[in-house]
Amino acid sequence: MGRLNSETRAEMSPMMGAKDSVTMKKDLGVMNGVAIIVGIIIGSGIFVSPKGVLVYSGSIGLSLIIWALCGLLSMVGALCYAELGTMIPRSGGDFAYIHESFGPLPAFLFLWVALLIIMPTGNAIQALTFAYYMLQPFYNTCHPPDDVVRLVAAMVICFLTFINCYNVRWSSTVQEVFTGAKIVALIIIIGTGVYVLGTGDFSKYSQPFEGTRLDPGRIALALYSGLFSYAGWNYLNFVVEELKDPFRSLPRAIYISLPLVTVVYLLANVAYFAVLSPTEVLASNAVAVTFGNRMLGVMSWMMPFFVACSTFGGLNGGIFASSRLFFVGAREGCLPVALAMINVNKLTPVPSLVFLCFLTLCMLVTSDVYSLINYISFVESLFITMSTAGLLYLRWKLPEAPRPIKASLNARFLRRAAPYNSQHTVNIALPIIFLVVCLFLVTFPIYMTPVEVGVACGIILSGVPVYLVGVLWRRNVSCLDGLMGT
Repeated sequence: MGRLNSETRAEMSPMMGAKDSVTMKKDLGVMNGVAIIVGIIIGSGIFVSPKGVLVYSGSIGLSLIIWALCGLLSMVGALCYAELGTMIPRSGGDFAYIHESFGPLPAFLFLWVALLIIMPTGNAIQALTFAYYMLQPFYNTCHPPDDVVRLVAAMVICFLTFINCYNVRWSSTVQEVFTGAKIVALIIIIGTGVYVLGTGDFSKYSQPFEGTRLDPGRIALALYSGLFSYAGWNYLNFVVEELKDPFRSLPRAIYISLPLVTVVYLLANVAYFAVLSPTEVLASNAVAVTFGNRMLGVMSWMMPFFVACSTFGGLNGGIFASSRLFFVGAREGCLPVALAMINVNKLTPVPSLVFLCFLTLCMLVTSDVYSLINYISFVESLFITMSTAGLLYLRWKLPEAPRPIKASLNARFLRRAAPYNSQHTVNIALPIIFLVVCLFLVTFPIYMTPVEVGVACGIILSGVPVYLVGVLWRRNVSCLDGLMGT
């Protein structure tokens, strides 16, 4: 293992050109980045989440609008993060941006919540979904036993952790293969929907806006369900140090992947609602499976299989990207330094991957993890809001800082950075719009789901004493100083 402490921290920057430090290999190109983003985003969400969007929106028409808005928001967010990712070209995503903008305590609180809840729970959901659908063909008349589901989920978590520890190229190859598999599944769904509509059967769309609910709190929760399916649009920023040319690869990967996902999601939902009524969608816990049972006959087994493939690829991408967050947090002194070590032969952050694997396995003590989605979304929205505010703050604080990519509202959306000029107001409009939307998503669900929001805030605040004792004051406590490895 190669130890990366505070003295070698600067050497990790890919812009520094250091030769003597142990760094992760720059082995990812544009298409690898596209596969990571698409592979993470298209997980279990599109196959099960249409129900959540419909519950809060109330109608087919508004549901489709929500799905399009979620894609647009993800695109705008990705453009803002492209500026942050190329201005601060360090792995770790939000942790690095919040640390640079607002200091170590807010960054640690993000790391704390991601450590305890966001990353391991998100990966556990993917693993449990994979296990459930992989086992379903063997349990035609009943649900698979919870113990068996958890066992299969644990096995796939350990297997993918091994793949990510052994070779980055292996991990990206797995991502590319299973990204292809999930696209095939969606092509089947979309093709079936086109066939139904092609026969002239538009009965499900006769009153598309019947039952629409426009309460702001419900709209926000509908966006939560949709954005949960788009989760992962910012994950490529976690591995920016491993991109061959981040200034070129990051924005191009965003340009290709986010519009692709949005179009695919919209077409898939059009297909769902062409076949299933709103009542049938609301009665289903897995819309794609209900869709397959209705339309595919003896080939209905394909849907559980492809959902399993989709979540397998999503879990692989989640493990790959989220482990880098803990690696960077340890490198910055917020976690034990052992997590900032790299295997000198494989050039992968093995301790961070193993630690993430352990935390994810701990989440498998129960298979009832779906109640966590709302407050996971609240926490993610809160820290994405903070990162976006950091972008605006850094534009004010460091106006002359190098910005190879700048988020703007000009014709190209992203352009090579230039000094501020008379178009400053236009240039800054895009992140301001995104910040306002994030504030909406954080504020309105408070009165709709106060328990989940209260739990989320409690978990965030519990990180304050941990930071004070484990990070700020640790040099005065010898045992803690030894644990952190400094």
